[in-house]
Amino acid sequence: MTEFHAGQYDIAVIGAGHAGIEAALAAARLGMETIVFTINLDAVGNMPCNPAIGGTGKGHLVRELDALGGEMAKAADACCIQYRLLNKGKGPAVWSLRAQADRRRYQEYMKHTLERQEHLSVRQGEVVEIRTENGVVRAVVLSTGAVFDVRAVILATGTYLSGRTIVGECVEDSGPDGMHAAARLTDSLKALGLPLRRFKTGTPPRVNRRSVDFEEMELQEGDALPVPFSYSTQSPPENRAVCYLTWTTGETKRIVQENLDRAPMYSGVIEGVGPRYCPSFETKIVRFPDKLRHQLFVEPMGLNTEELYIQGFSSSMPEEVQLQMLHSVPGLTHAEMTRPAYAIEYECVDPLALRATLEYKGIDGLYGAGQFNGSSGYEEAAVQGFCAGVNAVRKLRGQTPFILSRSESYIGTLIDDLVTKGTNEPYRIMTSRSEYRLLLRQDNADQRLTRRGYEIGLVSRERLEQVEAKYAAISREIDRLTHTGVAPSTALTALLTERGTADAPDGCPLIALLRRPQLHYEDLAPFDPQRPALPPEVAEQVEISVKYEGYIRRQQKQVEDFRRMESRKLPSDLDYNAIQGLRLEAREKLSAVRPLDLGQASRISGVSPADMAALMIYLERPGQTKDRPSHEHSSPGNEAFS
Repeated sequence: MTEFHAGQYDIAVIGAGHAGIEAALAAARLGMETIVFTINLDAVGNMPCNPAIGGTGKGHLVRELDALGGEMAKAADACCIQYRLLNKGKGPAVWSLRAQADRRRYQEYMKHTLERQEHLSVRQGEVVEIRTENGVVRAVVLSTGAVFDVRAVILATGTYLSGRTIVGECVEDSGPDGMHAAARLTDSLKALGLPLRRFKTGTPPRVNRRSVDFEEMELQEGDALPVPFSYSTQSPPENRAVCYLTWTTGETKRIVQENLDRAPMYSGVIEGVGPRYCPSFETKIVRFPDKLRHQLFVEPMGLNTEELYIQGFSSSMPEEVQLQMLHSVPGLTHAEMTRPAYAIEYECVDPLALRATLEYKGIDGLYGAGQFNGSSGYEEAAVQGFCAGVNAVRKLRGQTPFILSRSESYIGTLIDDLVTKGTNEPYRIMTSRSEYRLLLRQDNADQRLTRRGYEIGLVSRERLEQVEAKYAAISREIDRLTHTGVAPSTALTALLTERGTADAPDGCPLIALLRRPQLHYEDLAPFDPQRPALPPEVAEQVEISVKYEGYIRRQQKQVEDFRRMESRKLPSDLDYNAIQGLRLEAREKLSAVRPLDLGQASRISGVSPADMAALMIYLERPGQTKDRPSHEHSSPGNEAFS
């Protein structure tokens, strides 16, 4: 194959899925000459698994990405067809927005967004090699022989690296949706020394709408007043589709049990480790043998297709077994399967080999994002792509790293978990992974992160001022409620009695009434003639802030304690083998991870409280940390990222 010089760019992004899109847009919007490669341009922004954005924990990530200046939330609001705010019956910490997307429209939106972006080139082509010189990224090579000189590379390869799809005994080298796999790039990464391992994920079958009996299913409508993903969306989104709920049966269970010997998950065909929190249906049957039935959600793939997605029915069973399984479910008795479910195995990196910037420790300028880093999900991929893109730019410019803390974001929690604790299965974000979930709500992501987006150059001054004005209005209203009383009255007594809460015979401040769990902000309107006209999102924030004030204050104290721990930086050249009192396992783990600070060190698996005590005692010794560079505060060049 004859090679030729095809161009020169600052940053190359390999893959144009959800991670690659955000990485490429962030880098280009920050002014870097960027090129994004994809095996097939028609697969930009593809949703090979479920046609949806958000979900528990995931909706938080989308909101945070939007506050920072990312694109996913805007694309969702332009292309989603049904919105539901999950967990509304629980506390606001776990409220999470989820929306059904029109799959093809979403792809078109993202592809067009990439094509129109200044400083960004979009190129169909298979990258087969990454070239380095003295441990520094220098070029990428396509299968056609085209060589592009670059200064940084972001790997956003999804499930394409040595991808293998499995449907029963049918095993093929393939990426998702029949795209060809990227085997030669896998070989290049192995030659560079990256520690790769094999993970697995899967998809459910699709069926034709006209063959489904919805009368046997439960209707799942969207919210009456849909909430958009993006803080910049001016008008509320419109629900234009419905979903349905059905259940598997004892017959479904019997079919799976009688065919387990043909299940690739249990016959040894599948080697990769699958996601614990989104398992195949056959895994559910094996893992929960006493459960009689399982929920299935029947969801549209878009407005201009009759294909429906059977959420919860992921499988790698043979196709004829999948048909039997489908036909055992109420409403799907005569379903015509348009696409069988399949499992897909792929190569990914051990994220412990990455820095908090998502740069690979062994090669200068090589970054990872998304499923390449061992995570699972479009939303997890998108936020990593954004952070990798920003950090690649900042390193090339000699700026300090962009690292979000666990105490300020779910994005920080996700990345810290990956690079500090690692993962032995595809990692999925959940609200339970955060110690500070009452502070890190999906409704206040703009308050937490808009200024960070402005500081890195991806949020406008106008947008920042809008957010600051919003929270100033919230503060003013809370102050007004504190100093505005309500007089006793028959109407007030009647309301309090109806809601099952104590009377206020002497009257009280409005804020005292709002603190009661039985009452809401809108309930106080008849007794508050001076109430200002507030936007719904401001009124919601007022109520949450007042009702959860004590809990919020307690978590803020925890954050302050956390930040004191995080503020103690660790020298990048600290010799952990020289520290007496550290166990052998702790020395090995600390030397491998090279934590940024004491907080990150304390979260490394295998580092005990006794090890932390020994480390802190060592650091207190005279001369141990003076005049020695830490990870974040070394010279302004590339050393700041080491």
